[in-house]
Amino acid sequence: MHHAVILAHPKPTSFCGAVARTCAEHLRAMNHKVIVRDLYALDFDPRLKAEELPTASGAVPAADVIAERGLLADVSNFIFIYPFWFNAPPAMLKGYVDRVFGMGFGYAPMGGGAESLLDGKTLLSFSTSGAPDAWVNSTGALKALMTVFDLHVSGVCGLRVLDHKHFGGVVSNMTEESGDEILEQVRTRLDDLFEPALT
Repeated sequence: MHHAVILAHPKPTSFCGAVARTCAEHLRAMNHKVIVRDLYALDFDPRLKAEELPTASGAVPAADVIAERGLLADVSNFIFIYPFWFNAPPAMLKGYVDRVFGMGFGYAPMGGGAESLLDGKTLLSFSTSGAPDAWVNSTGALKALMTVFDLHVSGVCGLRVLDHKHFGGVVSNMTEESGDEILEQVRTRLDDLFEPALT
């Protein structure tokens, strides 16, 4: 299986970064193919340009988007990793989806609507926040995010959502033991979802 680990956190030493490395290492140990797209390290421009907007004759993606789509062409599972900021993904990830998963890659125009282009592929998300899990769940923050982001992106593009695993209480003074426990939960979830590839 071919995975794209898409990380949206500005700090290389962030816990989200540790989750991304854990995903890549664990999936590679299962003989899966993995590419990592660290959007901040790549200095990806999340701003959709006027000339990229779809028109009656289609859409004209910029050179960086064409290159990114080429790297993702054979990916069968996308893994988004990001922090909750104001109960939403960072603008970097939203802009990446706007530009890369737009017309010509995620969907195509069809009559008065759109035809999904990523059918048969899957989406898995790992997110973090400083707020405790109980608060994130009791306020409906995760459910709301999944409705407007995960489920909408998957619906438009034809992706099947495997899971969205959120880890609350991720703060700067978190103990090493707590961090290790979360990373083990990440490995366990990957084991639950994916079989080791035969060599």
